[in-house]
Amino acid sequence: MPALDARSTALVLVDLMERIVALPLAPRSGEEVLAASSALAETFRAAGAPVVLVRVERPGVEHQPPGSGLVPGLARDGDLIVVKRTLGAFHRTALHDQLVERGVRTLVFGGIATNLGVESTARAADDLGYDLVFAEDALAGLTADEHRAACELDFPRLGTVTTSAEISLVDA
Repeated sequence: MPALDARSTALVLVDLMERIVALPLAPRSGEEVLAASSALAETFRAAGAPVVLVRVERPGVEHQPPGSGLVPGLARDGDLIVVKRTLGAFHRTALHDQLVERGVRTLVFGGIATNLGVESTARAADDLGYDLVFAEDALAGLTADEHRAACELDFPRLGTVTTSAEISLVDA
């Protein structure tokens, strides 16, 4: 995969929250997804590229369930934090405006669950004209079949499916 332009590329990590990372996931554990996602985030930060951390809040409830915050230590100063209330991170949030303001045209995705929050966000991003890259080893689903269907059938129609190791950034 060719190197991505750090000036116009952002990393979007979906729902890396304590309670979601702790779920039984496949084809890899939440801890494995977190490790790959954290490494990608460090690569993006080092290149000066935006890191977007998305978490969900259930609408209409007074208190969120325990573990609804981002995994401790994931967020850094300068990261964009987006709170969504639907499956996707673009609906009724300022995410698109924040990305446009930063000149972002390409999104690299990681997170949980592959075929739910990640896919919903990616489909909206595709509708908005972003170029999409999916770090397959930084994703997991509730089942291996759901993850595989998204990565092998759906994501290739929206963008490029690759591994974290194949993603590099340059200041073009």
